[in-house]
Amino acid sequence: MQKIIIALLALVVITSCSEKKSDKNLQITGNIKGLKKGTLYIQRIKDTTLVAIDTIIIDGDSHFTSEMNIDSPEMLYLFLDRGVSNSVDNNLPFFVEPGKINIESSLEFFTADAKITGSKNQELYDEYKKVVSRYVDENLELVIKRLDTSKNKNTTELDKIQIEQDNILKRKYLYTTNFAVNHGNYAVAPYVAVAEIYDINLKYLDTIQKSLTPEISKSLYGKKLKQLIEERKKLETK
Repeated sequence: MQKIIIALLALVVITSCSEKKSDKNLQITGNIKGLKKGTLYIQRIKDTTLVAIDTIIIDGDSHFTSEMNIDSPEMLYLFLDRGVSNSVDNNLPFFVEPGKINIESSLEFFTADAKITGSKNQELYDEYKKVVSRYVDENLELVIKRLDTSKNKNTTELDKIQIEQDNILKRKYLYTTNFAVNHGNYAVAPYVAVAEIYDINLKYLDTIQKSLTPEISKSLYGKKLKQLIEERKKLETK
């Protein structure tokens, strides 16, 4: 009986050791199906340049983990160094926030197959991108139409196409503004404002900033939005 108790105690000790909590506030796990050998870099933007903040060597096992501390929700990038090609499908943006985030994808379609879970900001950003992609597709159709029309030098038709493109841009900007205002309690709100509509009329940026909660106003992108507005105001008063 005593031996059984000792064995059970040993098992408890081993289990508790294996379940030791991380002292980092962000844990990233993932799996790149089909990746047997290569290097993954987790990057962040610093002074307009992507800088690696973690390097993960893949050698046989396609699963990976990474831990780090972040001050507030942030858009990071998972860069895949395939080692044999410079595919354009090699840099995956993902919105992190304190907690546990998982990334599942494949070597063949690295960005297209990506499924990111555990981040509410990422979930909202995916929702945003789904709508914005419609505007991108509509504009692409007009770009093709413009190229064909240019060959015939039909200026009247070209003017019509330009008006249509301007309307698509306005719709995208208004949707982005409404999205940001409606999600002012998440960091994705100031992010899309800074990344997607930085040149919109200042009154819309002001409206977005006023819709942010105090916590989000103090976040990384909340501060960037404030800085953008201040810089725009200085330029426009000159």
